[in-house]
Amino acid sequence: MLIRLLCACLRPYRWRTVLLLVLQLVQTVATLMLPTLNAAVIDDGVVKGDADYIVDTGIVMLALAVTQIVTAGIAAVLSSRITAALGRDLRSRVFRHVMRLSSGETTRFGTSSLSTRTVNDVVQIQRLTLTLMDVAVSAVIMCAGGLLLGLYQDTGLGLLLIGLVAVIGICLSVLLRRLGPPYALMQRCVDTMARLLREQISGVRVIRAFVRDGHERERFGKANDELFGVSLRVGRIMATIPVTLMVFMNVLTVALVWFAGLRINDGALRLGALNAVLGYLTLIIVAIIVVSFVFTEAPRARASAVRIEEVLNTPTSVPVPETPVDPWVTTGHLDVRRATFGYPGAQAPVLQDVSLKAGPGETIAVLGGTGSGKTTLLSLVLRLNDVTDGAVFVSGVDVRDMDPDILADSVGFVPQRPYLFAGTVASNLRYGNPEAGDEELWHALDVAQATEFVERMQNGLDSRISQGGSNISGGQRQRLAIARAVLGHPLIYLLDDCFSALDQGTESALRAALEEETAAATVLLVTQRIGSVQGADRIVVLDGGRVVGDGTHEELLHDSRAYREMAASQSTVQEVTGALADA
Repeated sequence: MLIRLLCACLRPYRWRTVLLLVLQLVQTVATLMLPTLNAAVIDDGVVKGDADYIVDTGIVMLALAVTQIVTAGIAAVLSSRITAALGRDLRSRVFRHVMRLSSGETTRFGTSSLSTRTVNDVVQIQRLTLTLMDVAVSAVIMCAGGLLLGLYQDTGLGLLLIGLVAVIGICLSVLLRRLGPPYALMQRCVDTMARLLREQISGVRVIRAFVRDGHERERFGKANDELFGVSLRVGRIMATIPVTLMVFMNVLTVALVWFAGLRINDGALRLGALNAVLGYLTLIIVAIIVVSFVFTEAPRARASAVRIEEVLNTPTSVPVPETPVDPWVTTGHLDVRRATFGYPGAQAPVLQDVSLKAGPGETIAVLGGTGSGKTTLLSLVLRLNDVTDGAVFVSGVDVRDMDPDILADSVGFVPQRPYLFAGTVASNLRYGNPEAGDEELWHALDVAQATEFVERMQNGLDSRISQGGSNISGGQRQRLAIARAVLGHPLIYLLDDCFSALDQGTESALRAALEEETAAATVLLVTQRIGSVQGADRIVVLDGGRVVGDGTHEELLHDSRAYREMAASQSTVQEVTGALADA
């Protein structure tokens, strides 16, 4: 899986990779030629007293050394650029795929895990790729070339070198096989740490309010100790690798010198050849050490590749249509036809056989208790999830067949818990309309009753907003979210209980301004409060994912038991009785 992922990511840079391999080959050949030439200087120059031969060979060795330095420098720059581009492309690929996933799929992975996979796991693959390109390729070539040239210098000593590489290769294979499971567990521990930190930092006020500091420290301590234990296991295995290599290197060096001494004593080996073989032994040992570092990183990179592929191979349940249908006329009509939706593996659907229609100029209120499926209904219109049965039409086109950009432009959404991005007031508002000028921004703030508090901020539209809008109140966040939706001038407004954090006076003023602004648009208002829906053109009551009432406030008080019960729980008995008498 790791090799397949690397091949796919490196395909756009295949010619650069080929050039890098050529440079590494030139660099390594130049390095390998030096011991052979050094042996020739000793045997044919020093021993024979040929000064001209020594000078000529020295010039060749100098040229090879310069070639090796230049090619190594160019190869290092090229490998860094390729690796940086690979990391950029892989992060973008994972991010784009995550953005296409439905809310159910992102929930299954978890925000912390997706963040770790997009950043930390990509870094692991990037590190391995850089090591492979920077040193591993040349190390493999050097090892193979050193063995061949060692055999060329002396067959017996060359066979000893081959035996060394074979024994070390077997030992490394055994050790590296043991590294795979701990590395996979280490990445899961990193996920757990990221999730706990996210929860504890975000929920620090709740933790302190309920005096749960000790409990949270204990949770973090367990996760920290587990990561420490896994890291310790990995460290112990990795610590045996250089020790093993040093033992074999020293033992073989002693055996090689002893065996070569016997050969020299018998006149079967020249002193220069021994010097060359010892040089190749050093190069081979260095190459093996470098390759061992690569192989110690490979199990962790492989575990990261598995996690990344798991995300990339997860199909989205809301695929983009191959040939999107563009509505000839964007009217803003909303038609939900017998929509049913259930999460995979759930015992019962969240919504079942829900139907409603709304047109421009209409305000349809969706009322229901907690868990009745109100927000899920809005997610079907936005196509954050797809219906499991039935259909949702916007401007006469099934949202599953519509171009996502056209759907996003047609529908403006204000969630109950609005999210603001780190930046400024203006940058957050321009999510609704990137081309909006300051005058349009102030108009949207006027509609949302947010002008006063924005003007009080130090830099007005350029005032800083923290991540999530944590530096402003909940009501201010809701009003900025409403202004953001208004700025886009959508045909359909989806308002998900977005007045819950506002005081009664602000809500009343905002509703009046919003009613004027959305006079030609379709408005779908989700709420739990009876007082917020009495002025709606029609009220749809949800209970347990089903429509149990549809009509005006007066009609539902008379005909819908569920609506009367909600009204009774939120009003005085006299108000309900009087409303029934009037009806």
